Amino acid sequence: MTGRRPKKSLGQNFLIDRNIARKIVRQLLLRPDDTVLEIGPGQGALTRFIYGRVEEFIALEKDWQLASDLKKKWPELRLINTDALLFSWARLKSVKRLKIIGNLPYNVASPIMWDLFSQLITFKLAVFMVQKEVGLRLVARPKSKAYGALSVWVQNFVWPEILFFVSPNVFYPRPRVDSVVLCFEPRKVLLSNVQTQKLARTVRLLFQLRRKQLGRILRTYWNERIRFWFEEQGVSPKARPEELSPDQFRSLAQVIF
Repeated sequence: MTGRRPKKSLGQNFLIDRNIARKIVRQLLLRPDDTVLEIGPGQGALTRFIYGRVEEFIALEKDWQLASDLKKKWPELRLINTDALLFSWARLKSVKRLKIIGNLPYNVASPIMWDLFSQLITFKLAVFMVQKEVGLRLVARPKSKAYGALSVWVQNFVWPEILFFVSPNVFYPRPRVDSVVLCFEPRKVLLSNVQTQKLARTVRLLFQLRRKQLGRILRTYWNERIRFWFEEQGVSPKARPEELSPDQFRSLAQVIF
C-alpha cells in the first residue's frame, strides 16, 4: 500500500503489526465458501490475509484515497466507497456464510455496532477490534460499573466474547489507549421492527436516569401490565436500571410501550 498519512478527522490509526493482523483474521475461522465483509480496511492490514481465501470479499471504506489504493492492489475486492455509519446492513441479509471483520475507528465503533447487530442477524461470526473501554462495556454484566445501554442493546442480539487485548504499540499513529479484539455470534432471538424500536426506547429511557429507581422512572407509564411484570420477574420497583439483565430489558419494553 502507499504511505498515506492517517487522517485525524476519520479517526485513523493504522495497524502495522502483521503478526497481530494475522492473529485477528485467524479468529474468523475462514472457509473457502465464506463471504467476508471488512469494515474500514484502511491500508489493508487485515485485507492481505483474507484476499483470495474466500468465495467473495467485500470491503467498506470511507476514505476515497485508501479505497482507490485497495482496489489497485486487490482488483477482485468488491470495494464500496462509503461511510459504514450510513450503510444499510439489511442489504446483506441474503448473503450466505457471511463473516464480518474490522478494526473499528474508536470514534464510531459504538454506533456502527448498535446499527449492525440490530439490523443484521444472519451473519455467522463477527470479529472486531475496538477501544478497550468499549470492549469492556460490550461484555459487561448487570450491576457492574461498565454495564449500560450499549451492553444491553448489543447483548440482546449477539453473544460477545473478549478474545485478547492489543497494545497501542502496534498502531501508527500510536493511540493513547489499549485495544481489545472480540468475537460476536448472533443470538437466536428474533425481534420484529416494532419490538426493536420498543427496546431502543426502553434502553434510552431507563439509562438516561440510571441512578433513579425503576418505579420512579416508570411512574408516568405505570399500569397493571407493568406491575405484573415486576411481580413475575421478582424485581423490586426500587431496583435501578443497571440491575436488569438484557433479556429483562427486552421483555419489559413490550409492556411499557
